[in-house]
Amino acid sequence: MIKKVEKDLGNGRVLSLETGRVAREAGGSVIVRLGDTMVLATATMAATPREGIDFFPLLVDFEEKLYAAGRIPGGFFKREGRPSEKAILTARKIDRPIRPMFPEGFRNDVQIVVTPLSVDQENPPDILAIVGASAALSISEIPFDGPLAAVRVAKVGDEYIVNPTSTQMRESSLDLVIAGNNDSISMIEAGADQVSEADMMAALKAGHVVIKQLIALQNELVKQAGQPKIDVVCHQVDPQLEKLVQDKAAKIEAALKIADKDKQGAEIKKIIEEIKKSAEGNAPLAELVAKHPGDIKKVIEDVEYDAMRRMILKEGKRVDGRGPKDIRQLGFELGVLPRTHGSAIFSRGQTQVLTVVTLGSAGEGQRLEGLDLEETEKRYMHHYNFPAYSVGEVRPLRGAGRREIGHGALAEKALLPVIPSEELFPYTIRLVSEVLGSNGSTSMASTCGSTLALMDAGVKIDAPVAGISIGLITEGDKAVTITDIQGVEDHLGDMDFKVTGTRKGITAIQVDIKIKGLSHEIIERALQQAKEGRNFILDKMEEVIKAPRTELSPYAPRVITLKIDPSKIGAVIGPGGKMIRSITEETGVQIDIEDDGTILITTADAEAAKVAQARIEAITFTPKVGDVFKGEVVRIMNFGAFVELPGGKDGLVHISQLSDRRIARVEDAAKMGDELIVKVTEIDDMGRINLTVKGVTDEDKKRVI
Repeated sequence: MIKKVEKDLGNGRVLSLETGRVAREAGGSVIVRLGDTMVLATATMAATPREGIDFFPLLVDFEEKLYAAGRIPGGFFKREGRPSEKAILTARKIDRPIRPMFPEGFRNDVQIVVTPLSVDQENPPDILAIVGASAALSISEIPFDGPLAAVRVAKVGDEYIVNPTSTQMRESSLDLVIAGNNDSISMIEAGADQVSEADMMAALKAGHVVIKQLIALQNELVKQAGQPKIDVVCHQVDPQLEKLVQDKAAKIEAALKIADKDKQGAEIKKIIEEIKKSAEGNAPLAELVAKHPGDIKKVIEDVEYDAMRRMILKEGKRVDGRGPKDIRQLGFELGVLPRTHGSAIFSRGQTQVLTVVTLGSAGEGQRLEGLDLEETEKRYMHHYNFPAYSVGEVRPLRGAGRREIGHGALAEKALLPVIPSEELFPYTIRLVSEVLGSNGSTSMASTCGSTLALMDAGVKIDAPVAGISIGLITEGDKAVTITDIQGVEDHLGDMDFKVTGTRKGITAIQVDIKIKGLSHEIIERALQQAKEGRNFILDKMEEVIKAPRTELSPYAPRVITLKIDPSKIGAVIGPGGKMIRSITEETGVQIDIEDDGTILITTADAEAAKVAQARIEAITFTPKVGDVFKGEVVRIMNFGAFVELPGGKDGLVHISQLSDRRIARVEDAAKMGDELIVKVTEIDDMGRINLTVKGVTDEDKKRVI
């Protein structure tokens, strides 16, 4: 039976949740609609736990289908291939808030599949996807402690708009996506044009009001169509094995305090081997260890979890001896790669990232294909790589995974507000961050390294950007926020609150949590602590480089920008591209032409650029009255001679204007192939050009074009 609930969001926009029409075999399925945007969200659970794993196997997929936007995929294969970056980032936005809402020790596979069915270009599907995933889980038998909801918040002038249209977003200085429950916030993702902490909090509070309304809407649907939640048997560690590990608690805690991550890991491995050896004399225990190899690690983590909390909450010290707001030792190196256009290494403790800048022509931007018809190309890109050696591991190189794409997108978003416009800096900009060593906050290190590399490359960014991650340790009513979390604090802590920005304000936020939500007070405290940490890092960066270098690398291409009459674009291209092809083949430059008549010549060869520029200027040149030229006689008529001018046009020198003396025939003053110095005397309404030879003065000859 079909069940449907609706909520008026104002301005005639109604959000509806419907179940029972389609996808009845899924554990839960909901169609969410706003305007003409519709998404289908399904949630399905495996009947039994997956054996031999020590994590919750949740898989979230956002399936972009171009038919939703009335489009056919480009390229040779006319069906959707691997997910786009935008689809992967949307899947991550769905995953992060719902993951903490499942029982501890739950090992059944759960899959969320969200498919946009129709997209109207005014109501983006990503927010509907999060709401739909929560609704599908909430009405299903899956043990999900929801519902939760999500909204987008824009800031246009001084007004905060919740769930804005795409048209409103174009005017916004803020793109804030938040998810949460009635009491707290469970996920934050934001891009901002240097927005203040106060404005960010105001936007968050405005969004939370609507989140509560959307949760009430889902609860209404659960009352009508919800299934009873099944009782699941969550994995429990055997008490004997737990005691065996707890007996090593003192050793585990001592290992936790080792500052060097590699030495700490080696010590924990020794302890694990000791525990396994102790179990060998007890056949049932040995069997348990063999069957559930992750249980020893799980109890060790429990010991570390308790020890870390005790140290921070009661002693005010972290595992590496730092105080709650202390930042690890920073390191900066610029220009480390001699032939690249810009490079820098940023280090924070054992985390080390190399970022490299490459500058290219306007035509080297990334072409995009997705449900959003607005953005078809981008000229600034950030790519993030996380090789296995950065954490001392061995694994095959398989290309960028979801984590790499997510971290790269965050660092890209962080720098976007300070990247110069194409008019001021007509280059495509690619940043690549290579993680050389990882012990927490590599995405924030990538942000800092990107700022340094851009300045090393001479890119005139508006302001330096730095990033810092704030962690959280809670126990009952106690909560301590910690600055610059390292790997173990990320793994065992309750929050990874990443904030990037300039001295003026925030440019990006991404928050992951392991608890069910954050209070407004904790979020506000984290934002202020991040501001302090960010400014500290900016101070240190400015000691190394205060402003972008004044000159580009000698190996970077140079771009010459010309502006021509758009009606002359065809002349530059030529029939079948003949003219532009001849210029590029002759000079080796790259030429990009935009619809408004902007021409970009890109090359590392200055002389070649001048030749190409001269060729284009000659093709597009428009003579005006008073201009003086040296041109070749290309045609003789009884009444005068036609002289070729720059741009391929011919002008007529009437027989009466060919000489100071009276001549009977044109040939008496000019022959085919002669070069004459002529001046434009008239351009009529039909564009015909009249010239003179006898009217050219000595002064005119000094300004021949």
